[in-house]
Amino acid sequence: MADTFYNQISANRRNSLLLALFVIVLFGLLGFAIGYAISGSASGALVVTAIALAIGSALAAGSYFGGDSLVLSVSGAKEVDETSAPQLLNVVREMALAANIPMPKVYLIDDTAPNAFATGRDPKHASVAITTGLLQKLDREELQGVMGHELSHVRNYDIRFALIVGVLVGSIALLADFFLRFTFWGGGRRSSNDRDSGGGGLQAIMFVVAIVLSILAPIAARLVQLAVNRQREYLADASSVGLTRNPYGIERALAKISEDQEVLEVANRATQHMYFTNPIKKFEKRASGLFSTHPPTLERINRLRELTGDKPLEGAEAAELSGLD
Repeated sequence: MADTFYNQISANRRNSLLLALFVIVLFGLLGFAIGYAISGSASGALVVTAIALAIGSALAAGSYFGGDSLVLSVSGAKEVDETSAPQLLNVVREMALAANIPMPKVYLIDDTAPNAFATGRDPKHASVAITTGLLQKLDREELQGVMGHELSHVRNYDIRFALIVGVLVGSIALLADFFLRFTFWGGGRRSSNDRDSGGGGLQAIMFVVAIVLSILAPIAARLVQLAVNRQREYLADASSVGLTRNPYGIERALAKISEDQEVLEVANRATQHMYFTNPIKKFEKRASGLFSTHPPTLERINRLRELTGDKPLEGAEAAELSGLD
């Protein structure tokens, strides 16, 4: 089990880093292509890329220092203490000690849909938010599994990692949108027809490349972001087992929460990737056209079962969880 556990963690971490590297390379290629298409020179391309990086860094700084407060406020989360939620704080404290991280702030969301999320820029500035539905519907072992998962996100710096990837994806979308608007209003025609400055043929080629990248890069980056999120969920699941020494608590929690039909009203497209399971159910209207932010529940459970050598779920049990995330 130990060998499988650490292999799974290493593979998930490696895949996440490779996907993030792909987004960085994609951002650089898009910036350089657009810069060359506009300026007709490599130096101009580097200037455009540098400006895009500066804007992305400013957005990242804002999210880094204020993003957690905004998410908690939008979610309607209220901080609790020992008198208002003693059992919850006891479980969170146990998992924080197991993870060797400071005790995070604990918040409750008054909603009957069972779910939870972690936020914060690092273990010293972390918070976990739990719905009242989660406390009502899960037993202590299942709650430990969920809290182990969320505090693994904190310990593994997943929130910061997701922030970096998210800012890069947002920067790619902004840069692509700028160039397409620039092209629409005729800026591109003037640059691509300028043959007197030298390198006009290459500039025309780069202009076409920039248009193609501006259309495809935001889609590709978003898909990679979702893939990164899924890898981090697998990593947190495996890490939770390491903290609780009990794969069955989180396994049961995954099944219970995914099968629950309650709608988490405070969740939205911007925050859905943060939750333990996808809070936007497939039957909801707001789920229309969305890519999945979480791995399928059945796949998550079967990966957990690999850790203990149990057979993957099959038959009626698998059919019941099929299609849920």
